[in-house]
Amino acid sequence: MSEQRAANIALATRYYEALAAGDFDTLAALHSEDVVFNLVGTTPVSGRWVGKAECFGPVVAEGVIGKLVAETIRFSGQWRIMCADDERVVGLMRGGGMATNGHEYLQTYCQILTIADGLIVELHEFFDTALVELALNDNPTAKGPSVPERPFAF
Repeated sequence: MSEQRAANIALATRYYEALAAGDFDTLAALHSEDVVFNLVGTTPVSGRWVGKAECFGPVVAEGVIGKLVAETIRFSGQWRIMCADDERVVGLMRGGGMATNGHEYLQTYCQILTIADGLIVELHEFFDTALVELALNDNPTAKGPSVPERPFAF
């Protein structure tokens, strides 16, 4: 294993551990000032967000954390690094909390972290957008979330 790959895995491990601990200061410190978040879908938090202030303000603080009951928040309750190389780490994570509208927000995320100079410079994140709409935006889809007969496991 290359030194860079090992360093990237160590950074991703710190990322998931900070999320598990609810340590958003450490989490933010792992990102470059001009980090780019690319979030799947057409929800209010979806799209391309540029810069730490945008990513951790409107997206994280307002779009997700601010819509959850604080004492129930637990991200990264389960996580796994799927693969890594000298530039990127791909991980899966499960977590969330109770939404302020009464719906449970237990989300599964797939994240591609691009790393340069020891910091996350870009994030591609994939998640259940129907759950985001229902729990975080009080906008239920016609079907709504359900537990699949054969749930996804990692």
